[in-house]
Amino acid sequence: MTSAPDLTVLRVPVSDPRVRPLLRELGDEYSRRYGKDAHAELSRYPDEEFTAPYGGVLLLLLEAGEPVAGGAFRRYDPETAELKRIWTHSAHRRRGLARRVVAELEREAAARGYRRVHLTTGPRQPEARALYLATGYTPLFDTDADPETIGPLPFEKHLPANRRAGAAVRTTAPTGKAATL
Repeated sequence: MTSAPDLTVLRVPVSDPRVRPLLRELGDEYSRRYGKDAHAELSRYPDEEFTAPYGGVLLLLLEAGEPVAGGAFRRYDPETAELKRIWTHSAHRRRGLARRVVAELEREAAARGYRRVHLTTGPRQPEARALYLATGYTPLFDTDADPETIGPLPFEKHLPANRRAGAAVRTTAPTGKAATL
């Protein structure tokens, strides 16, 4: 695995055209793995749940102006952010970008006062399961059980207090202006 290069981190609305590759590839990937049209699953939550006024965010990582990875969170409860839509472009995998996305989302969640992160991944996504275990998430399921017998695999991670106090995220707003949260 090579280290991730300098990337631009953007907070964007779901309607931003640069989000389309994320949604398209996630839908295609889920459909291949689960044998049904999963694009509807990506529409399960209203877009506004991934905006600041509703306690959420959608981040894209850009390299040379092109989206190479991204992810989002939504408010799960007043103290918990729920990670959703973690994605790395198919041409840019195995570069550590998913770890970077998760770290950026955790920083953003901590900066917004969340104390915990929750997520689920599908039983046919061993790469995602390995990512969350490798980045310190606690599985809320029997890791020895056949994942197909469990269904969605839940994980959690408590955010350290020092990351909540004074945490900063370097990002670029949709206007293209750099901002620190």
